[in-house]
Amino acid sequence: MKVEKVTLTIDNINVEVPKSYTILQAAKHAGIDIPTLCFLKDVNEVGACRVCLVEIEGARALQASCVHPVSEGMVIKTNSKKVREARKSNVELILSNHNRECLTCDRNRNCELQSISEELGIREIPFEGEKIETIIDDKSFSIVRDPSKCILCGRCVNTCKNVQKIGILDFVNRGFDTQVAPAFEKSMADAPCIYCGQCIVACPVAALREKDDVEKVWDMIDNPDIHVVVQTAPAVRAGLGECFGLPIGTRVTGKMVSALKRLGFDKVYDTNFAADLTIMEEGHELLGRIQNGGKLPMITSCSPGWIRYCEFNYPEFIENLSTCKSPHQMMGAIIKTYYAEKHNVDPKKIFVVSIMPCTSKKTESSRSEMNVNGLRDVDAVLTTRELGKMIKQARINFLELEDDKFDEDLLGDYTGAGVIFGATGGVMEAALRTVAEVLEGKSIENVDYKEIRGIADIKEASLTLGGKEVRIAIAHGTASAAKLLDMVKSGEREYHFIEIMGCSGGCVTGGGQPHVSAKILMDVDVRVERAKALYEEDAILELRKSHENPQIKKLYDDFLGKPNSHKAHELLHTHYAAKEQFPKEKNECSCGCDC
Repeated sequence: MKVEKVTLTIDNINVEVPKSYTILQAAKHAGIDIPTLCFLKDVNEVGACRVCLVEIEGARALQASCVHPVSEGMVIKTNSKKVREARKSNVELILSNHNRECLTCDRNRNCELQSISEELGIREIPFEGEKIETIIDDKSFSIVRDPSKCILCGRCVNTCKNVQKIGILDFVNRGFDTQVAPAFEKSMADAPCIYCGQCIVACPVAALREKDDVEKVWDMIDNPDIHVVVQTAPAVRAGLGECFGLPIGTRVTGKMVSALKRLGFDKVYDTNFAADLTIMEEGHELLGRIQNGGKLPMITSCSPGWIRYCEFNYPEFIENLSTCKSPHQMMGAIIKTYYAEKHNVDPKKIFVVSIMPCTSKKTESSRSEMNVNGLRDVDAVLTTRELGKMIKQARINFLELEDDKFDEDLLGDYTGAGVIFGATGGVMEAALRTVAEVLEGKSIENVDYKEIRGIADIKEASLTLGGKEVRIAIAHGTASAAKLLDMVKSGEREYHFIEIMGCSGGCVTGGGQPHVSAKILMDVDVRVERAKALYEEDAILELRKSHENPQIKKLYDDFLGKPNSHKAHELLHTHYAAKEQFPKEKNECSCGCDC
């Protein structure tokens, strides 16, 4: 179809662009950089911050370029004195009610407001006056909300409302007292938040951040009586390099391992081992349900954000959830039993640290169901960003590190199937590599199920395995999950197996991954670039099927018996229950008053 175009002039440069473009897009096409703050491509295009103002010949006032459409013959100035002064005044107004303790801020040197203030040459704030009274909300295990740093840009609100379709954040109060918060003045801990952290990723400042557990981990490393074991999720290797200036999607597995060993962890393992273990348990659980008339479709349980979403919004599907714990929780359980037994270490003196791309994992690890013999499976969860902080605190020159390997004893082997868990469709593909061979009763050479890769909101396929038709579906992001589940509820679709991830793109874009500015996101799809790193590592590994992992085989031979055994269920499986969206306070009666 022919695209209708218009010609306009921006800063004396003639530009031809599609008629559907905004001035911001047209300027970018011409290589002209217009600053933005509230703008977030395809998420928040509202012109609220007025930082992207431009001067249009013949217009009575300056216009927000992020929402103003182009037209034929338009003449635009993006750098006139009038524009520069207006932008500077608008940012000064934002700063007048902003907590400006930048040196101690979590986003220092990685803050979009700070960058724009520097670019505009702001050194004084002429609008000093009363600041809104704020209270930091740090009650949840995952997310801290600091209203003193909020600039009311709306990026988090529209991410939660329109991307995830959850909507637990919105503007509350009016005028000078406006804040972004959950309904009814609830804490993030009491709202039906899934802690996916996509609001943190969207925030241009530090109004939203993860609960920091770095000092807790340092204390354990420094304690000679504690045996500290660390594990890293597959998606971390695809994001950590960005903390040190490497291009998005650079795979840094070897340098990451080297850094972890220098930090002082007693053992450094890859959660990919437990991803292989998850496939053994989940794959055989699926086979059991298909062959024995169990509850179908079976739905994956690796994403804690998705699990919370299901518990709050689709409790009728709880029986469909796989009973498997997520891989890092399985790893923790195995470390505190099998590993402890083999190394003759008191499980009470083992401290398990998970490095995850996910903020919801912090809350998951605290769930009462996630324990073995009265001990938490995982004692602390750090995000990719927090690991980056630790490496910098230890003064390690990450870019100069030699590649190292994970510790190889007991839990050190992993296959390509474990690696791709970090991308949407990866869990499904990994499961199919094992389930297909069981149903076919023979080795299958082609293990690349490329038809279920990619970032389409919902992916479907029908496979014939062992003479049986197996219908599968994949959704990533809770908005897509809701769409898929509604089709299943209505009877419009029938499946045997569904993979759901709480974040769009899967774990590679989890809420704990490195921040990427809105400017970069205009050109780069982070989901695609980081996923490439995982498929790259999968392709170069000798073993690419979970059931071929020799240490997984030994774990079953020496300890678990067989997949889905009684012992496996005790250690590696769990249960979930429906949650109330806004439970009544203990002093409330049924009518909602305080009588």
